[in-house]
Amino acid sequence: MNRIRPIAICVFRHRNLILVTEYTDPPPEPRRYYRPLGGAIELGEHSAQAIVREIREELGETVTHLRLLGTLENIYTIRGKIGHEIVQVYDGQFQNAALYDRVELRAWEDNGEWLHVLWKPLSDFASGNLPLYPNGLYDLLHAAR
Repeated sequence: MNRIRPIAICVFRHRNLILVTEYTDPPPEPRRYYRPLGGAIELGEHSAQAIVREIREELGETVTHLRLLGTLENIYTIRGKIGHEIVQVYDGQFQNAALYDRVELRAWEDNGEWLHVLWKPLSDFASGNLPLYPNGLYDLLHAAR
């Protein structure tokens, strides 16, 4: 990718848990990492509108009470290629309260792939051994409690 990508993500919290998507890097060095739901901000779309659209597309659900927590700059390497994102981080709530009682949720990526979405304790990411992306997100969430 040869450009900086603007994205928006939404952190849903329930008790001491946050909702994250679980990803696995491909071989030869597969490792698990996590990121809240969200995605690219489209041309002419505000970041909050991107959150509403992405949650509707991925989960078929409605998000409410969006609040901007901050902006992070994320530079990373995946599959041998450099990526660069400017990330608007939001806090939000589901309109459908039943989602907070599920262990896992089914979500779908634009390409039709199933996403593994689950509630994980924020404390699981404290040591840095379990990667939470974008970089700096754990500190932002810990400070915003």
